[in-house]
Order: sequence, then structure tokens, then C-alpha cells
Amino acid sequence: MRYEQNWEGRPYDPSGISDHPFFPVEVPGNIQYDYAKYLGIEDLQYANTVKRLEETEGFFWEYRTHLSYEAEKGQKIMLVAEGVDYQFDILLDGEKIHSQEGMYTPVQLDVTEKAHPGSLLQFIIHPHPCRPGPYPGGFRQAADQSCKPPVTYGWDWNPRLLISGLWQPVYIETRGRGYIESCEPFYTLNDSLTAADIRFETQCQEPVYYTIRDREGNIVYQGHESACYLENIHLWWCNGQGDPYLYTWTAESSDHKRSGKIGFRTIRLIRNQGADHISDFPKSRYPAGITLELNGRPIFGKGSNWVNPELFFGRITRARYEELLQAAADANMNILRLWGGAGVNKPDFYDLCDEKGLLVWQEFMLACNNYRGTPHYLAVLETEASSIIKALRHHPSLALWCGGNELFNSWSGMDEQSHALRLLNKLCYELDFDRPYLMTSPSAGMGHGGYTFRHYENNLDVLTAYANAHCTAYTEFGVPSLADAELLQKIIPENERFPIERTESWITHHAFDAWSSKEHCCWSCLPMLEDYFGKMDSLERTVKASQWLQATGYQAIFEEARRQWPYCSMAINWCYEEPWLTAANNSLISYPMVKKPGYYAVKEACRPVLASARIPHFDWKGGDIFSAEIWLLNDSNETIQEEITVSLRIGAWEKELLTWKTDPTAPRTNLLGPSIHCQLPNIPQMEEMELCLQAKNSARSSVYRLLCQYHTLKTPTSRLNE
Repeated sequence: MRYEQNWEGRPYDPSGISDHPFFPVEVPGNIQYDYAKYLGIEDLQYANTVKRLEETEGFFWEYRTHLSYEAEKGQKIMLVAEGVDYQFDILLDGEKIHSQEGMYTPVQLDVTEKAHPGSLLQFIIHPHPCRPGPYPGGFRQAADQSCKPPVTYGWDWNPRLLISGLWQPVYIETRGRGYIESCEPFYTLNDSLTAADIRFETQCQEPVYYTIRDREGNIVYQGHESACYLENIHLWWCNGQGDPYLYTWTAESSDHKRSGKIGFRTIRLIRNQGADHISDFPKSRYPAGITLELNGRPIFGKGSNWVNPELFFGRITRARYEELLQAAADANMNILRLWGGAGVNKPDFYDLCDEKGLLVWQEFMLACNNYRGTPHYLAVLETEASSIIKALRHHPSLALWCGGNELFNSWSGMDEQSHALRLLNKLCYELDFDRPYLMTSPSAGMGHGGYTFRHYENNLDVLTAYANAHCTAYTEFGVPSLADAELLQKIIPENERFPIERTESWITHHAFDAWSSKEHCCWSCLPMLEDYFGKMDSLERTVKASQWLQATGYQAIFEEARRQWPYCSMAINWCYEEPWLTAANNSLISYPMVKKPGYYAVKEACRPVLASARIPHFDWKGGDIFSAEIWLLNDSNETIQEEITVSLRIGAWEKELLTWKTDPTAPRTNLLGPSIHCQLPNIPQMEEMELCLQAKNSARSSVYRLLCQYHTLKTPTSRLNE
């Protein structure tokens, strides 16, 4: 029987003398949230209010409860803490019974001989890990000897907000002799992927009875034997490639029951087609294999980078995961990269990915730092990583492990000889040997960046830049936009709202100085907007222009990456969601659940089959010769034949250019069609230009919003004002 407890908390004086009053706390939760509520800070989103919590960074914290439970004779009394952030001591009636560093390793303590109803239980949370000394790369380097997610130290979309506390459930559990300590199914598929050898690894003092049911509830196995053989199985597939079919298993003893899901599938990372040719001696490294092969089928990975969806990790709920993950599936995504800087999610996240067919690229808690292999750090990393692997390896959605984010770059300085990465490779092999592992992203051949519509280093817009890129996978790329004007009103004080300037509120919410004061680190991109659209005269017009560029940019990059298949096998934008309301960001969804135009553009670009255009650049001038290549993109498992009519519209001017009847296009292949060339009319003002690809099957049609300017543009007007 599980017994939840009533908790209270307060700042803690390690000397043992504290006159600070206790206040109510949420468990699971984060005590900084509870403290802000206690202080009367109701809206941490507004202006720079979040900075009021900076004073708590050096605090110790105390959680306490007086135990409430009932136990029968012979039962064990267990204290279970599924996750505590980050370094802590546990005291029972004043006696220290446990100390730990690490938020992903559960605690299970037998307190049968020490606890009784009414006993005082305390968790003492230590201050956040922070190594001494200067941090040339920013304060987030303070955690380079810690397994705490570095995002809480501040990132270009997350404020500096160091959180801690009982972020996962903590409770008392009474256990009888038949308690099942653990039960995990493992399986091996035959060569034809039609049958599975299954074995359960179980810890229990009593015999256990196993049952496996298919999705319809039919029993496919029952018995005390922990091994069985199933024929005619249904495979688990990712979104867009088939059904994410799940079986249900139960294990029962005389007084306890466990249950879970099994999804049968194979997954590999294979070398990208055309990426294995090295002509010169001495032979060097070829690009890392990054093509996902699911159940023997190479697939194109379409998805986004997932970050923490809340500032306070402990307050994330299943409902929050559900709405975000359903939106990802609705957007035709099939993979999410769980960026290492944000750590590991709660169990509900992975269960929902299993159900929705969303593959998970899981990174460990290393990002943009040199994690030096000191004995203490490696010991904590080994414990934490082992716990994570064991907790997640049964999920069919889990596609691959990755050491962390951007660890081989100049600002990190790690390589394959770094002890932390060698340790993670070892642990993944020993504990989950059949699942792919990457040292870091990006690896050889893959691309990270850029993060603006027009790249600062060469002044090329993303339509041009990505058509000339040659990467095996684009695992980070971004195009920023402002949030909706209605959302900006919630976070930016009225006297700062317009014109948009480098004020404290805009900086706090990442519109300026996202990670430095350089122009390309400014997510509002105001000079770029004015280059394209002229002087901004209202907040609403600025938002509209910004979101136009984001939507057009993401549409172009996703489609271009798909056109480069099979050499390129993945497009994963930066990023999907955000943990609080940013003023400007690369995200597709504004906090908490407002879909930007960019989200809908990505949804269109990731459709299984679509008519697509490779367009040389975004902005054109009257009188120019407009050109584009017409393609048919087919990620489906069917042969597709289509008829596509191409037309161009600028204001009242419209012209039909051609009709293309495609050849049959095989499953998971793309077809290059004709090119179009058309002289644009001279126009008196800046206008939106639409390239329309109308397919006979209208669900495959596409529209591209471009910009056409008057040659002698001085004081432009625009349909942005409409």
C-alpha cells in the first residue's frame, strides 16, 4: 500500500538554527515555486520578476512531514523517493539515514525498524552545484562537474532559475512477502520480424504469474514461466510509417501486481547513402551514420528539439505532455531530440511517445561544456546514467542514446577520449547494448545551425543556404520569431512594449542578447525585418513580419532537407516548445500552448506526400526572372503519381505557369520535375508573392509566401498592414 504524505518546507539553516516559518509545498514540485508563492509572487512571467528568486541560489532547503501510514504485521516499511533535485540528506527523527547527489537515481530505504506513524521525516536540499572560479563561456559552465541539467543556469530561451526539491513522488510504501521488486521484459525477434522470444527478469520472493495481452485485450500468453515465444506479432512503427502497436503485460504474486507495455521493433543507425566514400589516403573518418532503420526500413526523421516544457521540472504533468506530444504527432513529426541540457523527462513523457509513435533521441545531461573526468563527477555520472538507462530502455520509442549536445565544438573541447563519454558508451553497451549510441550531436557530417532567417556569416537567407548545404542530418537549425502581440502584452510592460528596444524586460525574455550582445544573437532580428519590410510602425506589424519569416524559413529548410534524401536523413529544428513565455525565440509553440504560424508551416512541410518547390531566395524585385524547381516528395509507403499545376500571384496579377503529370514515384523517394521561369511584373509597392502548387489530390498542394519589392523602394507599404 502506498501512502502519500503532507509536506511543508522552508529555507534551512545548516547550523540547525532557523526561525523561518514553514509554508505549504507541492510534492512532486520545486520548492522555489512554493517559496515564490509564499512571498506573494504570483506571476514570474511578467517583466523581470523572475530575478527576484536569484537571492535563493545559495539557500539550503528543508522539506518535512510527520509520517502517516498503516502497516500489517510482517510488512516492510519502505521510504521511496523517485527523484530529488539535486544533492540532499534524509533525516528520520533527527538521524541522517541517507545522503545522495543526483536527481535521477531513486531512493528506496527500508525504515521498518526506525519509523513509526508520527515520525519526523526531513529532506535537506543543498545549494546548487557550482564550481569556483571564472566562467569564460558563461555561468552555465559552473555546472561542468555536475549531472544537474545545465539549462537552469540560464540559456538563450530559459532564464537563469536554479530549481531544486522533491521533483518526483515521495511516499511511504508497505510491502509484503509477495512484493515484486522489479519486472522487466526483454525480447529477441526472428529474422523475418514475425515472432519474438520473450523473457521477464523479475525479482520477487514468491512465484509470479505472467500474462501478455494484445491491444484488443486477447490473451497471447499466460503462465508461471518467465519465458515464452509469440508468433504472428504486430510490429511497433513510428508516426507516418505504420501503427505504434503495443502489447500489455502483467506480473502478479499473491499480494502485488506490476504491469507495462511491450512494443516489438528493431532499430539501427546505418550509414547514409553516399556518405561512405573516402578517396584519399591516409583514410580518415567518414560521416557518422545517422539514417534510422526501423524494422529494416530506412526512414527520414522529421521532428524537433524538445526542451523542458516548464521552468519548474517538478510541476510538469501528464496533461501538459499530452497536449504537446499530440501536437507533434499532428504535425507529422516522427522523432524528438531530447536536448541534453534539459535533462530527462518524467515517465509519462516516454509512455506517451510509445503510444503516439514518436521516436526519442535521448541525450545525457551534458551540454556545451568540457565535463572533465574527475573521480567524483564520473562516480555520480555512472550512477545517474545507469539509473536513466535502466528506467528507459524498455520503451519502443527510445531510438538512440547520445552523450550530449555540442561536446566536440571549440567551446566544449571534448573528444572520443574524454572519460565521461567513454563511460557513457560503456554503460549504454552493458545495459542496453542493442540500441544505437552517439558520442555527441553534431557528429561528423551532421549540421547544427544557423539560427536566423538570414545567416550573419554570409548574408544568405535559408532558402539559399540550405540548398547549398550538404549534411547527412540537420539536427539543429532555427528561425526565430516574436510571440503573438497578445502574449507580449502579458510579459512586457506597456511603457516598454513599442518601439521594441533593448530594455530590461525584452532582454529578460530573450528578444535581445540571447547569449551575447552580437546582432546574430538577437532573436527579435529587428534590422533584418526592416531590411525586408521597411521601418516597423507598430508592434502588430513587427510580429506579423517576424512570424512570416519564421514560417517561410522553416517550410524551406524542412522541404530542402527532404529533397536531399537519401544522403540527408533527418531534419530536427531548434526548437519545439519553451518553458516560459519568451518575447522572441526559435520555438514553434509559445508557452504554454500557442501554435505559431511556424508550427503550421512545419506541419505542412512534413506531410507524407507533397508538391514542393526549391526557390532560390525569399525576396524578389519587379522585373526579375523568377525561377524554381518543382518536386514531388514522398515519405509514404505507397507509389504516388500526381498532377501538379503551378501558378504565381502578386496582388491582382496572377499567371498559370505549367502543369506537371509526374511519373510513378516509389515509396520513400523524391522526384525532381520541371523548372519554371517567369518575368515578374513591375509593381508600385512592396507586395506578398505566392507560388501555388495545386495538386490534383488537394491534400498534397503547397503554397509559398515570398516577397516582391519595387525596384526603387524608399518608403514601402505592405500587405502586412492588412
